[in-house]
Amino acid sequence: MLALLKDLKIKVMKTVGIIGGSGFIGSYITRKFLKEGYKVKASVTDMSKSEKYEHLFKFKKSDNLKIKAFKLEDPDPVRDFIEDCEIVIHSGTPFQLNVKDPQSELFEPTINGTLNFLEVVSKAPKIEKVIFVASVGAWNTNFPLPANGKSFTDPFDEKDVRFTSKESHPYAQAKFIANKVVEQFIERNPKLPFEICSVSPVMVIGKSLSKREDSTSTGLQMLIKNKIAPDDFIQSLFDINVPFALVDIEDVADAIYRVATRKGLHGKDYLLTSETYKIWDIHEMLNHREPREKAEMVYKNDLAKLDLGIHFRPVKETLNSYST
Repeated sequence: MLALLKDLKIKVMKTVGIIGGSGFIGSYITRKFLKEGYKVKASVTDMSKSEKYEHLFKFKKSDNLKIKAFKLEDPDPVRDFIEDCEIVIHSGTPFQLNVKDPQSELFEPTINGTLNFLEVVSKAPKIEKVIFVASVGAWNTNFPLPANGKSFTDPFDEKDVRFTSKESHPYAQAKFIANKVVEQFIERNPKLPFEICSVSPVMVIGKSLSKREDSTSTGLQMLIKNKIAPDDFIQSLFDINVPFALVDIEDVADAIYRVATRKGLHGKDYLLTSETYKIWDIHEMLNHREPREKAEMVYKNDLAKLDLGIHFRPVKETLNSYST
């Protein structure tokens, strides 16, 4: 009997906490970890708004899912949330392009939330891996415009110097500063018992898994598909016919899962990106027509392919597969 027990391999189900697990990207992360057999805890900011998370319970293996409500500015519920987690994924910073008060709507929740989160995870008993879902804005706050000194076609990868400007959109600036907070935390704590990694997606494209209509990502796709410019910023993108580096949302979730389950990646920040197309060709493909120009590879994904073994699907495949 003892020999039999020794030979018996029992899979222990690990727990992953996904902050912002019901958002556009967060929903795909939640679905991926449930599919892979994890217990999943997903956070929302308000339990009374069930339309923001009820879709998660339609996923397979959703009996392994729990929903908790809190805001990152309050450390106590964050501490309770991650107490039994081996993996924690921070996908909970606001993605807003139309803001009235950048300080209160973007800078304070993004930066203070990151500071509080790091303070809490540094004392968590079971943490093995922490992943920040950052943004290409953490590398270049001018995105989709080039970084200073580069042209639209100059390549950009993780060997490049990060670029920021006070003239950039506040969302990108907030992401850039939050990334600096993470980098400084890693430098000040060289003997952490867990790994910290970041992923920085370019413009994320794909279907929303919820019926919400307030997602910035899906809203931007709708605007491009229908040639709608509700403000000067969007109009300028059309006027310039600006090139966008794009990445499929399922590839983002897959990359995050691979980062979470592979060791030896501490301190790395991966650009998650596929091909670059101009905005008018994105419009054509969203309407199931052929692009006028060939794709470019401006933002590079070599590091993610090397370390994670991921293959990023062609943009045309993603944009032709759904209607916004």
